[in-house]
Amino acid sequence: EVIQNSKEVLSLLQEKNPAFKPVLAIIQAGDDNLMQEINQNLAEETGLNITHVCLPPDSSEAEIIDEILKINEDTRVHGLALQISENLFSNKVLNALKPEKDVDGATDINLGKLVRGDAHECFVSPVAKAVIELLEKSVGVNLDGKKILVVGAHGSLEAALQCLFQRKGSMTMSSQWKTPQLQRKLHEADIVVLGSPKPEEIPLTWIQPGTTVLNCSHDFLSGKVGCGSPRIHFGGLIEEDDVSLLAAALRIQDIEISRGQTPKAVDVLAKEIGLLADEIEIYGKSKAKVHLSVLERLKNQADGKYVLVAGITPTPLGEGKSTVTIGLVQALTAHLNVNSFACLRQPSQGPTFGVKGGAAGGGYAQVIPMEEFNLHLTGDIHAITAANNLLAAAIDTRILHENTQTDKALYNRLVPLVNGVREFSEIQLARLKKLGINKTDPSTLTEEEVSKFARLDINPSTITWQRVLDTNDRFLRKITIGQGNTEKGYSRQAQFDIAVASEIMAVLALTDSLADMKARLGRMVVASDKSGQPVTADDLGVTGALTVLMKDAIKPNLMQTLEGTPVFVHAGPFANIAHGNSSVLADKIALKLVGEEGFVVTEAGFGADIGMEKFFNIKCRASGLVPNVVVLVATVRALKMHGGGPSVTAGVPLKKEYTEENIQLVADGCCNLQKQIQIAQLFGVPVVVALNVFKTDTRAEVDLVCELAKRAGAFDAVPCYHWSVGGKGSVDLARAVREAASKRSRFQFLYDVQLPVVDKIRTIAQAVYGAKDIELSPEAQAKIDRYTQQGFGNLPICMAKTHLSLSHQPDKKGVPKDFILPISDVRASIGAGFIYPLVGTMSTMPGLPTRPCFYDIDLDTKTEQVKGLF
Repeated sequence: EVIQNSKEVLSLLQEKNPAFKPVLAIIQAGDDNLMQEINQNLAEETGLNITHVCLPPDSSEAEIIDEILKINEDTRVHGLALQISENLFSNKVLNALKPEKDVDGATDINLGKLVRGDAHECFVSPVAKAVIELLEKSVGVNLDGKKILVVGAHGSLEAALQCLFQRKGSMTMSSQWKTPQLQRKLHEADIVVLGSPKPEEIPLTWIQPGTTVLNCSHDFLSGKVGCGSPRIHFGGLIEEDDVSLLAAALRIQDIEISRGQTPKAVDVLAKEIGLLADEIEIYGKSKAKVHLSVLERLKNQADGKYVLVAGITPTPLGEGKSTVTIGLVQALTAHLNVNSFACLRQPSQGPTFGVKGGAAGGGYAQVIPMEEFNLHLTGDIHAITAANNLLAAAIDTRILHENTQTDKALYNRLVPLVNGVREFSEIQLARLKKLGINKTDPSTLTEEEVSKFARLDINPSTITWQRVLDTNDRFLRKITIGQGNTEKGYSRQAQFDIAVASEIMAVLALTDSLADMKARLGRMVVASDKSGQPVTADDLGVTGALTVLMKDAIKPNLMQTLEGTPVFVHAGPFANIAHGNSSVLADKIALKLVGEEGFVVTEAGFGADIGMEKFFNIKCRASGLVPNVVVLVATVRALKMHGGGPSVTAGVPLKKEYTEENIQLVADGCCNLQKQIQIAQLFGVPVVVALNVFKTDTRAEVDLVCELAKRAGAFDAVPCYHWSVGGKGSVDLARAVREAASKRSRFQFLYDVQLPVVDKIRTIAQAVYGAKDIELSPEAQAKIDRYTQQGFGNLPICMAKTHLSLSHQPDKKGVPKDFILPISDVRASIGAGFIYPLVGTMSTMPGLPTRPCFYDIDLDTKTEQVKGLF
């Protein structure tokens, strides 16, 4: 099975790069050729090349390190194993190995990652993996709760065995042959693993009949063979040859998988997907910006199929929409040979360092390099922060100057005399036109026109534009600005929002060109003047500067998955306080690149009631794109919560209801899944349910969810295993999506934008959330009246609501009924193009928990590897 899997992995890699041939180097100091023969035979069968470096048996530590360093720098070699005597396995020798070539998982870095739980990011001892595989698959042992005794193992093998057994729920003890009370320990063990030859003085009778014994006393690294064990009738005896053979096969498989996980150069990726060299700007080795000019070049190319990944109402832990998205495109591309593209939001650093962690996916379904994805990427969020705060500074500065200067002084500073010439700038001419002043010579304006032009008369109490920061900081939720003496007594209460809540982020996500982005930025309303008219970024004269700050951010970022499938990472508005979808531009470019038979899979934030509803009613209106399929992600864990299970809290271990089979809780919780399916059906798009399977889920629970989902009207319902095995774990999902996409979409919007604002809010509350009615606060009603009077009443609605319930109350799980939805306030994002009502109390600046994720994030200062991001 392992050999066949290795062949398949190599075949996939060679499809993408026909010249690729994996190479394993073995440094051997000694004459034993047993392992050399095993490796050579397996290598020939799987298509691996082996290079042997044969050194004399008496080689020194320095000579071995010298050979290691040479192979470290040889780019043709992908893995390195040591076949040397035990006394030469010093820390100095082991840690001379590059961790990414250490196929035996012996270096401190690989062992550390394994212990920390990042086995998918490192090499693990193939001997230890072989022991687990043989126990589970050959002997059929369930390791959970078993007493394991590892005898005579040393170093990395001992550590890896202990770690892997503990991950399986085993009670693991480690002992050396001369340990006191060894007889008692052997007597109590269910499974005994022999890590070195048994001394003659230890009788076999110390091992109880019925005990399963694994003999891996053949020193796999050194080639030194111990005395072994006779074939006696224990509960199961696995000889050293079995362990060694499987370990060799696993070692070869790991080399090939690791090559599949190494990011290909981004220029190579770009060429493979049909981008020209002058259509990309490369950032480092693994990411690039893509020019919008590709849309013009491919304007006659038919679009591919358009798939949205949404979810049921989640737990605070998230249910894996990103991993499903990535697993699906990996399955389509690598396993079904269908062109596909993932389009994801860029994560905010607030949650990355706060509660949720990163958003690159996980396990074998993630975007790489994960650290770059989750942190600065190419600086788009920093550009948004800079642009947002420039506009905020312009607002308060303008109020200050208008409060402290006469009309004439203000005008003379706004339109200064430069080298004897006074001229209006382009944006000032646009303001004059808006005011109905058809003049271009600054000296010809009347006093009334000068006053009208120079004074915005902003009413400070109506300012809606806040400063932003991409950090969770609860102490910035309410601040006082302008307390310095130089601000001449002008102070006011203000606040910071999280950067991704900025309207500029929403503009970036919904724009379709540079010119459109500039126009949207100019239309952004920041306040009202004292006569009730809107004040915009254009009025403040800052639009051009904002566009300059955003000129690179508008270009989508190209990355890739672990299996080399292309990914656009672009824009990242939150789904509870914004519209929660990646950019229109990324989707449009991807749909052209995949071709008519290809698939573009994008993700909407939180549950279908929030992210999906906004995707259809806001994003699809802006883009004109029509979706073919909705993939609705569910987990047994979240369904148990909706069925009445205990509360789920980030950082707190799950209660037993979530880790043990409980069919009744799952059945009761499927009401939320059924409701979310119904919401998707309101828009006329077929629904495929993707059940993201966790290791604690039972077959009965999985089967029940899939059955109930299909009864509720889902086109299909499929269990997915992408986290543990990558794309091949989502092949059934990919087939279901492909079949659903072949059906005709009857897509429709939920409401007509020409309806009054209150009617649009009520439609969403009743049809989507299941509310009985809505209740507007006086402030909300006043804002609706103002925006309608200002001409903004025909915009779509973006509800700002908790993501933890269909209602406004986070603790109301399942499908709440007969509730009144309170609308506490209403705001307008005119540049982005929507009105957003605030449901209940919604914070636009998250706070940090007691134990934020940053406790686990660190940098290895020697290797510069980021640790602890997930």
